[in-house]
Amino acid sequence: MTRAYILLAQTVEDDESDPFDFFRDFFESEVWLLIRNVVLFFLFIFWAASAYWVYKDARRRIEDPWLLAMAVALGIFPPFIGPLLYMFFRPPEYVEDVRERELEIKAMEESLDTAERCPVCRAAIDPTFLACPVCTTKLKEACRRCKAPLEPLWQICPFCETPVESPRAVENL
Repeated sequence: MTRAYILLAQTVEDDESDPFDFFRDFFESEVWLLIRNVVLFFLFIFWAASAYWVYKDARRRIEDPWLLAMAVALGIFPPFIGPLLYMFFRPPEYVEDVRERELEIKAMEESLDTAERCPVCRAAIDPTFLACPVCTTKLKEACRRCKAPLEPLWQICPFCETPVESPRAVENL
């Protein structure tokens, strides 16, 4: 009977064991330490990579060094939240895009300029000029009679009604 009592006592002890002993043993094991350290390492790498991304992106978007330093500090100090905050408040355009747009606007303004320009040197010329005063490019032909400047498609001088001689085609040699 003593043997039966001992077996019964052992089964009762096994049934009354803590159901969380498995978890406690797992969190005290070397496997848990390895998993925890690997996860912490990758979290650190992700944090450093996101801080580097904030730095690279801010350098392309912000010219002022003080604001650049503030953006990088925002990307570093609240870990994982800082890059999200930076994304909400960063400038919408790259500095190069802003410069390119300003150059395009300047070029369009110049092309819309009402003053005529020499086709060779782009100097401002008057519509009555026969030649460019800067590069001496011949701009228009003069009327034989009144010496007024003529447009290339005109068949007659509008000022003195003299017929315009069209240049002869070069004959085959």
